[in-house]
Amino acid sequence: MARVEDLWERLVRAALRRERTGADALDQPASGIAGNVPSSLANGRNIDAILRAADEIQDEDPNVSRILCEHAYTLAQNLDPNSEGRGVLQFKTGLMSVIKQKLAKRDDGSIDRSQDIARLREFYKQFREKNKVDELREDEMKLRESGAFSGNLKALERKTVKRKRLFQTLKVLGMVLEDLSKEVSPEDAERLIPEELKRVMESDAAMTEDLIAYNIIPLDAPIMTNAIMSLPEVLAAKSALRYFRELPKLPVDFPVAATRNADMFDFLQFFFGFQKDNVCNQREHIVHLLANEQSRLGIPEEIDPKIDEAAVQKVFLKSLDNYIKWCNYLIISPVWGNLEAVSKEKKLLFVSLWFLIWGEAANVRFLPECLCYIFHHMVRELEEKLRQQIAQPADSCKSESGVSFLEQVISPLYEVVAAEAANNDNGRAPHSAWRNYDDFNEYFWSLNCFELSWPWRKSSSFFMKPKPRSKNWLSPSGGQGRGKTSFVEHRTFLHLYHSFHRLWIFLFMMFQGLTIIAFNKGQFNKKTIKQVLSLGPTFVLMKFFESILDILMMYGAYSTTRRLAVSRIFLRFLWFIAASVFISFLYVKALQEDINNSTSAIFKIYVFVIGIYAGAQLFFSFLMRIPACHILTNRCDRWPVIRFFKWMHQEHYYVGRGMYERPTDFIKYVLFWVVVLGAKFSFAYFLLIKPLVTPTQAIVNYTDLQYSWHDLVSKHNHNALTVATLWGPIFVIYLLDIHVFYTIISAVVGFLLGARDRLGEIRSLEAVHKLFEKFPAAFMETLHIPVPRRTSNQSPDSEVMKSKVNAAQFSPFWNEIIRNLREEDYLNTLEMELLLMPKNSGSLPLVQWPLFLLASKIFMAKDIAVESKDSQDELWERITRDDYMRYAVEECYQTIRLILEEILDDDGRMWVERIYGEIQESISKKSIHVDLQLNRLPLVISRVTALTGILREKETPELQMGAVKAVLDLYDVIQHDILVVNRRGHYETWNTLTKARTEGRLFSKLKWPRDAEFRERVKRLHSLLTIKESAANIPKNLEARRRLEFFTNSLFMEMPAAKPVREMLSFSVFTPYYSEIVLYSMPELLKKNEDGISVLFYLQKIFPDEWKNFLSRIGRDENSIDLELFDSPNDILELRFWASYRGQTLARTVRGMMYYRKALMLQSYLERGSSGDVEATLSSNDATDTQGYELSPEARAQADLKFTYVVTCQIYGKQKEEQKPEATDIALLMQRNEALRVAFIDEVEALRDGKVQKEYYSKLVKADINGKDKEIYSIKLPGNPKLGEGKPENQNHAIVFTRGNAVQTIDMNQDNYFEEALKIRNLLEEFHRDHGLRPPTILGVREHVFTGSVSSLASFMSNQETSFVTLGQRVLANPLKVRMHYGHPDVFDRIFHITRGGISKASRVINISEDIYAGFNTTLRQGNITHHEYIQVGKGRDVGLNQIALFEGKVAGGNGEQVLSRDIYRLGQLFDFFRMLSFYFTTVGFYFCTMLTVLTVYVFLYGKAYLALSGVGEEIETRAHISQNTALSAALNTQFLFQIGVFTAVPMILGFILEQGFLRAVVSFITMQLQLCSVFFTFSLGTRTHYFGRTILHGGARYQATGRGFVVRHIKFSENYRLYSRSHFVKGLEVVLLLVVYLAYGYNQGLSYILLTISSWFMALSWLFAPYVFNPSGFEWQKTVEDFKDWTNWLFYRGGIGVKGEESWEAWWDEELSHIRTLEGRIIETILSLRFFIFQYGIVYKLQASASDTSLTVYGLSWVVLAVVIILFKVFTFSQKISVNFQLVLRFIQGLSFMLALAGLAVAVIFTKLSVADIFACILAFLPTGWGILSIAVACKPLMKQLGLWKSIRSIARLYDAGMGMLIFIPIALFSWLPFVSTFQTRLMFNQAFSRGLEISLILAGDNPNSGL
Repeated sequence: MARVEDLWERLVRAALRRERTGADALDQPASGIAGNVPSSLANGRNIDAILRAADEIQDEDPNVSRILCEHAYTLAQNLDPNSEGRGVLQFKTGLMSVIKQKLAKRDDGSIDRSQDIARLREFYKQFREKNKVDELREDEMKLRESGAFSGNLKALERKTVKRKRLFQTLKVLGMVLEDLSKEVSPEDAERLIPEELKRVMESDAAMTEDLIAYNIIPLDAPIMTNAIMSLPEVLAAKSALRYFRELPKLPVDFPVAATRNADMFDFLQFFFGFQKDNVCNQREHIVHLLANEQSRLGIPEEIDPKIDEAAVQKVFLKSLDNYIKWCNYLIISPVWGNLEAVSKEKKLLFVSLWFLIWGEAANVRFLPECLCYIFHHMVRELEEKLRQQIAQPADSCKSESGVSFLEQVISPLYEVVAAEAANNDNGRAPHSAWRNYDDFNEYFWSLNCFELSWPWRKSSSFFMKPKPRSKNWLSPSGGQGRGKTSFVEHRTFLHLYHSFHRLWIFLFMMFQGLTIIAFNKGQFNKKTIKQVLSLGPTFVLMKFFESILDILMMYGAYSTTRRLAVSRIFLRFLWFIAASVFISFLYVKALQEDINNSTSAIFKIYVFVIGIYAGAQLFFSFLMRIPACHILTNRCDRWPVIRFFKWMHQEHYYVGRGMYERPTDFIKYVLFWVVVLGAKFSFAYFLLIKPLVTPTQAIVNYTDLQYSWHDLVSKHNHNALTVATLWGPIFVIYLLDIHVFYTIISAVVGFLLGARDRLGEIRSLEAVHKLFEKFPAAFMETLHIPVPRRTSNQSPDSEVMKSKVNAAQFSPFWNEIIRNLREEDYLNTLEMELLLMPKNSGSLPLVQWPLFLLASKIFMAKDIAVESKDSQDELWERITRDDYMRYAVEECYQTIRLILEEILDDDGRMWVERIYGEIQESISKKSIHVDLQLNRLPLVISRVTALTGILREKETPELQMGAVKAVLDLYDVIQHDILVVNRRGHYETWNTLTKARTEGRLFSKLKWPRDAEFRERVKRLHSLLTIKESAANIPKNLEARRRLEFFTNSLFMEMPAAKPVREMLSFSVFTPYYSEIVLYSMPELLKKNEDGISVLFYLQKIFPDEWKNFLSRIGRDENSIDLELFDSPNDILELRFWASYRGQTLARTVRGMMYYRKALMLQSYLERGSSGDVEATLSSNDATDTQGYELSPEARAQADLKFTYVVTCQIYGKQKEEQKPEATDIALLMQRNEALRVAFIDEVEALRDGKVQKEYYSKLVKADINGKDKEIYSIKLPGNPKLGEGKPENQNHAIVFTRGNAVQTIDMNQDNYFEEALKIRNLLEEFHRDHGLRPPTILGVREHVFTGSVSSLASFMSNQETSFVTLGQRVLANPLKVRMHYGHPDVFDRIFHITRGGISKASRVINISEDIYAGFNTTLRQGNITHHEYIQVGKGRDVGLNQIALFEGKVAGGNGEQVLSRDIYRLGQLFDFFRMLSFYFTTVGFYFCTMLTVLTVYVFLYGKAYLALSGVGEEIETRAHISQNTALSAALNTQFLFQIGVFTAVPMILGFILEQGFLRAVVSFITMQLQLCSVFFTFSLGTRTHYFGRTILHGGARYQATGRGFVVRHIKFSENYRLYSRSHFVKGLEVVLLLVVYLAYGYNQGLSYILLTISSWFMALSWLFAPYVFNPSGFEWQKTVEDFKDWTNWLFYRGGIGVKGEESWEAWWDEELSHIRTLEGRIIETILSLRFFIFQYGIVYKLQASASDTSLTVYGLSWVVLAVVIILFKVFTFSQKISVNFQLVLRFIQGLSFMLALAGLAVAVIFTKLSVADIFACILAFLPTGWGILSIAVACKPLMKQLGLWKSIRSIARLYDAGMGMLIFIPIALFSWLPFVSTFQTRLMFNQAFSRGLEISLILAGDNPNSGL
């Protein structure tokens, strides 16, 4: 209640503050009470608009403002009289307080409310007259007619905004006046408002057409001011939707917007009851689609434009393609029958109906074939009703309350989907226990779906809701309703075999074959062949195992799956069981025959059967998998036998059909895999298998090996376990090394492909300088629209003119890129001026290049000329060695002449002409070094510089005199010091000039430069003559360099030709947002961490040059302190944006994506004259003038038609209600970006039957003229849309608001660049290029990770990510053809995807990695995914170790869930073998091989532990030494140095070499090694392994909010321990334990042991200490002490209800165990825990006390000792609360127990063979045993609780965690004690920041010099 009162107080105070000030702190219109209308009132009358109008007129007439507020209160009271809606009571109270304040301000006493109507009427007239409303419209039209590209654009903007505000206020006044009149007397309403005033009000209302809410195209408004409505293609598309003759007439009372005629959308709305806003949304959508399709075919005639039939046909086929395929699959006829007979209008009607269904389907959009079913029946129903004269509503959508498609069609589906989703126990229930989106959708893949009938037969089992799940821990699934469909996601590792059985069969058979060959010493004799033929039984047995898995994996779906599919499963099972028995029987019988009896009949039969079987398998594999054979098999489908065998061989689904590539692509990826497999099997045979043959034979033949323990298995079985320890690691390596070879070879192929694509050709600033003159021509070839051929004459002059034209076209784009870099503060003003390129539109006969290329070139040329003693040719040759020096000299020469001719009078021009004539004559004679005193050139330059320095200023009398003097000085220098030519030839001219000079008439009149272009020319010449420093390092900022290098490099890469903006494909950008940072607030920027470091201070030091550029841009001195910035609200806002643009914020993303619109406006603006002769166009000065292009109505209209940006802020409505700063910041972004649209889910409380119920709406808003949210569309949803994963559900609700042919998915931590936005139309043309058998459906785009400079960890992550998104995806797309969608920023074929389920999948948990399923879905539905690297998008990544670990854990967990998914299964089954290999090793196979890498270490070390503890290893080593069996000795001492991390670095290294050059790549790689990148990657290995394995075993994958901020704080020891304890520390300590045991009891010592185990030690230590090595201030003594206190507090603080894991060890421990939920999981955990008992079993036999006794008695006695130890522990940890009444007795018992234990131990040491070393050995034995017992107890937690043992188990667990923590903490404390370690660590972590001039050590020590903070 207190919170409610507080909110009310804040509301009233805000309203009163608005009354007093009228504006907020930043001079923006304050929201007042108008911005706080509750959502339950927002859907009624326009209360918000009335209150805003009251705010507007408050100062003009407070009384009228009071009338409006009172009317708003009345409306609110009528809508919710009992104030039951959320926030309504507070709103009414606050509004009443405002009204009372208005009344209190009156000086004339009481109020006569009977006069309110008269007051309002008079005020309406006065308001119109005062603001000259009639004249305002006329003035605006005059401004528009004055020219769209004139300088009046800003004035036009101001006029338009003013007009909008006035007419909005007038509309509200008129509405309130009408309402009040009706309230007084409905009969007298006509009398109260005179007819003349009524006509004026109607006229004013008609003027508010652009105040009517619309998105892009104002279809419900008359064509007045919006340029988009004047485009012929838009008019044609709008007219195409008109009402046509075949449609029944609408009832007279059906409401249609007064501004347009009824159309087919109105008919469909009436007929099916679609929502009004859904209809408006889809009407615009269809018009948008048609207009853009028409623009590509050709612009229609402007008079009565018509849409082409081809445009309609293309939209129709594209939109309904999935429906047509669905009909063909089910062998039913589409509803229209013969398509050729369908009229254009009918096609548009069907498309409109489809999109209306889709637009209102909500969560059902994830069921694309369900939508096909709905569409099919609705069209049939529509066709039946079209015969009527008057339209009648559809029967299927009728209800008691009216006609509603949502309630009658969508809601029943939504309710059953929601019920199933509610039964998944928030993702904790097994996937097999509930139906997900795929299960519902796949029901419509068979004709059985027609049992649902139409309207819905709700009694069908399909609509049956599930029963609640059982809570019994022994019941894995509990009760459920209808079963799964087609597939069941059982949680098991067996899915890997089930999905990719062909891979495993191939690997196992090859291993078997290679082993047989190796044991036969490579000889291919009859014996070898006979043994190799054992592959036959192996194959059929593994296929039999697969058929068993088919049966088991379908458990839970038999009752609902098609009978045909079930029949196939069992037929295959019967076939393979018969084949297995028969072939195995034949082979066993053949083995029993004499090996030399080649005439054995059974052997011949076996060979014959195997030959037939293998031949048939290969034949069908070729028919089914080889692309060239698909056409043949498809033609043979009419034969029943062929159909039967195809059905048996390959599953048949609606998706996954025709998944083959064209033969050339097939050959490419087959060759790739032939190389990989050849390398893999060569390595396996020669280095893995063959070396083990001789040792294995020797060990098997040893019959008398002595074991030091009681052997149970191996001794009398040919030493089987010993052989297994040798072969175990080798076999695991055999399984994973194929991934290593894939990694290496794909990296090489990617490198070669990148080099072919010309990546990395421009990789330095020097290359940018050197190649700049080629950029204009390259730009014209790639990014500019094709221009007509200008001339065929190839003379030198024409070449110069061609270059000049190219430069003129290139310069506006280049200059806009540079200006944007300046706005982003990557450049300072001087650098911008140096980088800007002249327009090149003047009369100079040369190309003018940017100053940064020509800087200091004049001075260098001057020095050459002054010092030169050579001839003219030699002098010119020296100058022209540097092209840019030549350009500078030529430009200065020509420019000086133009300037002098422009400013001088007739005599002066004569002098200039004569001087230049003499110079030209000397040049032609090649005597310039003789005719001119070149050593006096500095004098000329100084005089010209003096002149230009004066001329660039504004004219004054003093400067005029100074200019004259400067010209005279120049005259004197040239006449007396430079020219030595004979002047007799032009005596009269020289005499006239001399006379004028003597008389003082020469140069007496100067024409001052006033033309802007001419002034720029003067300034440029001055710069050329005065810049002495070289600009070789311009720009200095590394990011600016990188961007310019990439952009200029991309100009030379292959890309499609650019279409004009009008003809390009349209697209949307789509960004999901939840609650991340939008814009940093000042408190967030100034808040200091524990070291006293604020985010602002951190950014100032990380980006020092950008901070100085920012201060310069806002007009501040770079040395000013921060407090000065806080004086100005504008500077504060700019500061917030500056900081936000350097973080991972929504503001940065929005700015980047809006560059698309800016680029399109520029391109459209400059293309306005491209149709004619380019050279003629360029002769006009404004052809390349970009001033005001952003305000051009035509350019804006074209950009808006082609580009839409929707940010789907899921909880924006809730954030607004709670007045969260995020909502304010999002509103600010909308105000600053007019094209930005925000979609959100609004929860509204509505009154139904007297009860408040929640309703959900999907809304789209934009900023209105007042800077407020203007609601465009509001579409009611059937319920809460969040049924599955949050992000895809967020995308799904808002995707209806996107537009265009394509949609680019952008995350909210991404960025974009203006120069890259220029390439978007080239990229979109890739949809129409040849990329294989099928057109592209997803265009992959390169990413640049911009967070790499923050720290060393960030750089590791950045390099790893960059390697994958460039080199890795390059190979996946081509040649492997298996690139998927890995997130953002890929560009989707929008229509393809929205008609096939959307751009992601949303089922709970199984689709946790939602993005990649879009790629799976696209591939399965015959899409094609490409990858393009000539364009890039920025991407932020996590920068702290904990953030990275959480992210990698999420991705690994998501991959674990993918293993279980039907998408992976189908792709694994339906790809051809080689494409399946590519797919496996680049998706789940990567994570499985990572897990195998870790498993190899375990297998290796447990094998070594077995050899050490059993004593076998030592004895075999001794025998090998005696017998000098070097092979056996080598096998025992194999050095396990095989680490996958070493090989995964290859792609990174090759990527460095390609894009940075060899030397920089070597330096980068060495730097990474010095920064311990190997430690980081090894640590990541453990992260991926843990989360991948645990997810498959137990589930628990979930979205991890990693936090995208800057990590500048120290992470506490306890926090790291909580995060990594189970994933890394436990496993690391287990490896250490194995290594210690092997060291203590093994047969290898010294150097041999080190070489053997060094990689294992490295992995273990990396897992244990990496979190602390990469922790800021991780080794600072004071923080170490604080961490220890915090850790002990956490460890011993008892948990309880509401206590979180961050506060208590007990709560954390319970959370850590929560993933073990199922009976299967508990059994698996128990089995895995049994490995810990081997230590005790082996060590007790090594004790001196046990001597040589190997009986089981010794082992049994060890358990007795362990039991005693546990009893003692229980005695000493007995609960004090229980023992409060017998404390003395307890202490006596504890003391006695302690004395007896010590005495017993002493007696045992003295009187038995037990030694002190044995005691430590016992500890080594009992520790893992205790952990094993603990792990089993934890797995059986419910049973332990029932037995009352749980508290004891928890006490033991706490002891173990305390011990593990201390083992890790002690080394950290020791290193912290050494002061230099902390300094070294800081330099290690922040090396990148050091290179940017940041003293991190001072920062982390808290030495903050910025006192302003």
